[in-house]
Amino acid sequence: MIRTLLLSKPYLAVELFILGALIPTLVLWFRLAPYMFVFLWSAALYCALIYRAYYHKKGEPLWRFDALNWPQLRPIIARWLAASLLLMGLTALAFPEKLFSLFYTKPEIIPVLLFAYPIVSALPQEFIFCTYFFRRYAPLWQGNERITIWVSAVTFAYVHVLFINWVAPPLSLIAGYIFATTYARTRSLSLVTFEHGLYGNSIFLIGLGWFFWGGSIQH
Repeated sequence: MIRTLLLSKPYLAVELFILGALIPTLVLWFRLAPYMFVFLWSAALYCALIYRAYYHKKGEPLWRFDALNWPQLRPIIARWLAASLLLMGLTALAFPEKLFSLFYTKPEIIPVLLFAYPIVSALPQEFIFCTYFFRRYAPLWQGNERITIWVSAVTFAYVHVLFINWVAPPLSLIAGYIFATTYARTRSLSLVTFEHGLYGNSIFLIGLGWFFWGGSIQH
């Protein structure tokens, strides 16, 4: 009975609304962004339990490390380099005071950021918005993968409204679409986490991290 309920379309729709709209809205409304990692990892734990119980098949690879190969990485790295150059140019034009600001304000956190961000932030997000989304919510639109990609991207963008600025959601929409497309093509959690880590670290090193962390919330 519980299984039937948890896999029913009404429950899936309500769950999607709670994870993708209600929780981010409550975090925004009550200014709970400083506790975002509590919400992120709590959501990831819930999704992991559901995924493990109802979707993961014995012997089925979750990480798909085999996708971390040069033919797959080459276009991802090329796209990331182009995007990083574009973001540097936009930052220099729109927010010149923030360009590379991390290097002269908090240089000591850069090594920690480079290694910690992909694990602490990118990994749980990609598990939720890619691995979980593609398996869990596909029945809501009869398995149409293009819809899954867009729902993942839009939800990923909306989650970033909690930072209360106009920069984070649009950039997150583009990034969410890129990540979802990569996952749709490869079904590799490791590859999409790596890609997310590249973009996330670039955002902070370029100076736009202010829009994706606590800085913008305090203003």
